[in-house]
Amino acid sequence: MSRAKGNIAEDKACVFLYENGFEIVERNFYSRFGEIDVIVTKDDVIHFVEVKSGEDYELAIQNITPSKISKLLKTCDVYIKKNAYDGDYMLDALVVTPEGIEHLENITI
Repeated sequence: MSRAKGNIAEDKACVFLYENGFEIVERNFYSRFGEIDVIVTKDDVIHFVEVKSGEDYELAIQNITPSKISKLLKTCDVYIKKNAYDGDYMLDALVVTPEGIEHLENITI
């Protein structure tokens, strides 16, 4: 996927999250392990959100592999340490398709 399409999907994801009561904290947080697309908070919980898009749900979700989750968790740890955060958090996925957006919370369990 091109970066431009990725940016469009992330913009749609941010609108969706905001409309569902999340506060956008940061976008595109980078570490040497990888990138977190969107960081949001709601009810005193930080959500690290991986945004995936595709023509359909299956094509989008299959790109979240165990290796990708491992890199995301390492990047989450970097963010937590850098910001001295000591609260609850979870890793979520947001799947953006032409049919809509699906929010999958706590994808590591």
